[in-house]
Amino acid sequence: MNHRFTLLFVLTFALISQSCTQKTEQVNTFMVAAWTGADIAETEDEWRDKLEDFSANGLSDLFLSASPEETERVVEYASEYKINIHAWVWTLNRPGDSTAAQNPDWYAVNRNGDNSYDYRAYVDYYQWLSPFSPGAREYIKSTMQEYAEIPGLTSVHLDYVRYVDVILGADLQPKYDLVQDRQFPEYDYGYHPIAREGFEELFGVDPIEMEHPELSMEWLQYRLNAVTSLVNEISEIVHDQDKLLTAAVFPFPEMSRQMVRQDWASWNLDIALPMLYQNFYRQNLEWIKFSAEQGVREAHGRFNIVAGLYIPSLTPDELRTAIQKAKEGGSKGISVFDVNALSDEHWEVLKETNN
Repeated sequence: MNHRFTLLFVLTFALISQSCTQKTEQVNTFMVAAWTGADIAETEDEWRDKLEDFSANGLSDLFLSASPEETERVVEYASEYKINIHAWVWTLNRPGDSTAAQNPDWYAVNRNGDNSYDYRAYVDYYQWLSPFSPGAREYIKSTMQEYAEIPGLTSVHLDYVRYVDVILGADLQPKYDLVQDRQFPEYDYGYHPIAREGFEELFGVDPIEMEHPELSMEWLQYRLNAVTSLVNEISEIVHDQDKLLTAAVFPFPEMSRQMVRQDWASWNLDIALPMLYQNFYRQNLEWIKFSAEQGVREAHGRFNIVAGLYIPSLTPDELRTAIQKAKEGGSKGISVFDVNALSDEHWEVLKETNN
């Protein structure tokens, strides 16, 4: 069994029981993880203090957004505290990327013909590359290669691996003074010239010339396929380095396809982390179970589901309930966003999760 599958076994499958000299020992089966930026510590001593505290409070995995150099440093420290480090990397949304900014043809284009670098939908940090641009794809893959080569890293963790939100969650729309009762052209992305040319070669029509391209199932699937093929090429790169591939994704597959053109059920992942942020969609905690079930069903056992939970919307008691709902839905773990939002009472809930 190679190192990648050994890691997957340890993280998400077995860990039910092991026989050791005729004695069966029960071990933890449920991942307890958190997302964090690199700003939580600077020096080695600060990192060690954080990691020791995380480990003592039941954290098994940390999804870290940092440079390759910083990530490698933290991986080295974390090994002493039995915490798995995952390199959390923004994939198609690349705000402030000086290399990408020198290549305007790399950027995604909306139905109005606006480039994502020049027209930033919703927020200034929305600066999206197109999965149809060969240059953008190669640049993204080279970035993932750099992370995948880090010794001791558990996974490369993809985020923002989709298109711009064509529809925002119900609770987010009022923040932008929007009522998105249909797909507006300024938020409908995927109209890169290469995409349009390729689609026309197949179907004999430029999607921009359709009366309602947003309603075309062929055009939707064509765009979904571009992201899927990119992820699956990244998967080969990461797996060649004996690392896992994980991804933060929208709540459940059909919702993801419709809201952000993301067909994550078709990806060659090891673990999917659907962000089950119920408050974004004005849903209750039962929705967490429902959403997890949809992901488990469409994954068909090819990869596991770890539920992402949004701490600012959850009291400690609600967090306990959310974890239970995630388990009932078939999740093999939870990851909280983010580690800085956890109160002492939240930490107590996490600590008891595997006890």
